[in-house]
Amino acid sequence: METMGNLRRTHYCGGLRIADAGSEITVAGSIAKCRDKGGIVFADLRDTSGILQLVFDDSTDKEVFEKASSLKSEYVVIAKGTLRERAAKTDKIPTGDVELFVTELRLLSTAETTPFEIRDEINVKDELRLKYRYLDLRRPNMHSPLVMRSKVAKLVRDYYCDNFFCEIETPMLIKSTPEGARDYLVPSRVQPGHFYALPQSPQLYKQILMLSGFDRYFQIARCFRDEDLRADRQPEFTQIDMEMAFVTEDDVMTMNEGLVKHVFREALGVEVQTPFRRMPYSEAMDRFGSDKPDTRFGLELQNVSDAVRTSEFAPFKSALENGGSVRLINCKGMAEQLTRKTIDKLTDVVKTYGAKGLAYTRLTAESETSSFEKFLTEEEKTALRTAANAETGDVLLVVADGKNDVVFAALGALRLEIGKKYGLIDNSKFDFLWVTDFPLFEYDEEEQRYVAKHHPFTMPKDEDLDKVESDPAACRAKAYDMILNGCELGGGSIRINDPVLQDRMFRALGFTEESARESFGFLMDAYRYGAPPHGGMAFGFDRMIMLMLGRDSIRDVIAFPKVQNASEIMSGCPETVEQKQLRDLCIQYVPQEK
Repeated sequence: METMGNLRRTHYCGGLRIADAGSEITVAGSIAKCRDKGGIVFADLRDTSGILQLVFDDSTDKEVFEKASSLKSEYVVIAKGTLRERAAKTDKIPTGDVELFVTELRLLSTAETTPFEIRDEINVKDELRLKYRYLDLRRPNMHSPLVMRSKVAKLVRDYYCDNFFCEIETPMLIKSTPEGARDYLVPSRVQPGHFYALPQSPQLYKQILMLSGFDRYFQIARCFRDEDLRADRQPEFTQIDMEMAFVTEDDVMTMNEGLVKHVFREALGVEVQTPFRRMPYSEAMDRFGSDKPDTRFGLELQNVSDAVRTSEFAPFKSALENGGSVRLINCKGMAEQLTRKTIDKLTDVVKTYGAKGLAYTRLTAESETSSFEKFLTEEEKTALRTAANAETGDVLLVVADGKNDVVFAALGALRLEIGKKYGLIDNSKFDFLWVTDFPLFEYDEEEQRYVAKHHPFTMPKDEDLDKVESDPAACRAKAYDMILNGCELGGGSIRINDPVLQDRMFRALGFTEESARESFGFLMDAYRYGAPPHGGMAFGFDRMIMLMLGRDSIRDVIAFPKVQNASEIMSGCPETVEQKQLRDLCIQYVPQEK
């Protein structure tokens, strides 16, 4: 192998254009492809900015030409020469008008044959791509999201700093708290039997910063949650975290609408219209069955409970007697697409979300078929169809359950399944809205108690303050989520700044005075010395980049992601450690019983 010697890169490949022709330049990178045409060699050189064609011919120095003839994919080189206009131009790459006639070439590193081709149009299993992540990231389609990620991070910093925010780092080794997802724990060597937790968010520290006199804080923070993975979840992730003092909900939402507008304009050239629509949580659930509704298409839920209130049809009667509802989606004009066989497959979708089944009515021009209408009276059948605005060509898909949460979840998932399968969603659209007025509490069936919908520091709505203890199910929060295309982009709330109200919240959540002080004593103590009204929110940074680029998984926008079992395939972590390390930490491993 050679060294660079006196050669130093003067230009990046991707930025060269016809206006640069005639310049003597030096570029460096990896060979993406090499073609020996007999007497002339073409090589595509790839660096972080793009691809530039190198050319060698019979006028090239003999030694340089011999080296060029030996080039193979992924060899690392540095090349000097004259940039010139290409005879055969191409519009497939931005540098398609120019090429570099090489006069000096140094081979810095050779490469073995790669386990898959380093190009975008490949069909390779994810496991293989992740094992060789350093190769996968060389592909332009995987390289560009990380470049975008860096650009957006700078835009975020610029925006907040221009609006008088102070960037402050909060600790990574913190106190474990009982609320929220499961913590990752870190044992302390110097205090045996004691553990740190890795932060699920900087929530408590950013509130403490508001109490410390920092009116506006932000941080691009690493966070950790020991939870099951999904397409948009990772055990370690990044969030854009912010907090403001002396603000209302409107202030926080307006500030962060401005952030999104700035980022989308500068990074994508997309003009986002502000202010965003606002939709109360109750409306989002009633219309879309979800607190993160995708409003780019119809298929809205319709409550037909009143139409079948007196029905003796057992599934409807049971659902209504147990406090639930009967709701449906009218798939307008889709009778030819939604056949009986297709509906049977859709039944599996709603069962995944706890529904016992999916009732249907198909209204074609030739016939009317229904799985349940024969159990209704003519009056009930007419009332249901009228409530659903049913016409020839429509398909009514009905779910009934004694728990509205089941009905919402099942129909919400069903409308998304149909929307995606039948191309009802405009994927070129960025559709923003706020969901507001969330419940302050939600009932945990497993623990048989109310838990905080977001976290215990969320301020109740002023008009619901008297319901915190007496009617927690009806208590709403000063909380808000920013939704983009059916995904939660970020969320936050106004925080409690009154120690008396915070004590009430802890009691409503089942904390004793001792347990509250054990977990949150430092925050409670801080409140005694004056706490300004404050609020904020956090964006899922990985999810933001995923949505901006139209990707299906946040793994595509994270350099070294984890897989379903929370392992990282390339390095092989997590891994066992030596017994000496465990002894130093006073830890003994007890194998799980099979």
